[in-house]
Amino acid sequence: MVEYNEPVQQIRLLIADLDAGENQIFSDDQLEGFLSITRQSVKRAAADALDAIASSEALTSKVITTQDRSTNGAQVADALRKHATALRGRAKEEEDAEDDEPFFMAFDLTGDTAQEGEEMRL
Repeated sequence: MVEYNEPVQQIRLLIADLDAGENQIFSDDQLEGFLSITRQSVKRAAADALDAIASSEALTSKVITTQDRSTNGAQVADALRKHATALRGRAKEEEDAEDDEPFFMAFDLTGDTAQEGEEMRL
């Protein structure tokens, strides 16, 4: 059973790259590359990975119809890009929520007026 505690596995979960071994869409190194590009943001890395899949799909599949089957690479790419946009939106919401937390604290420096060198006890 795969544990989804590691960023690379979390990306795989978000982009549905769940097959093992040779059937994986991206290697671990490629997913680490997406993480590096996105400053370790799992959702933004997953969005970039989906964009890469969408670009590949649009370039290779085009519109193909044979007997009883058809595929439309542009439609598939559009759906993948919409998913990527949604992931970026979720990442932005999380980042904005983190930004609401203060990153510094103010201290009262006016306090009691003690003489220079005088010890201060709390």
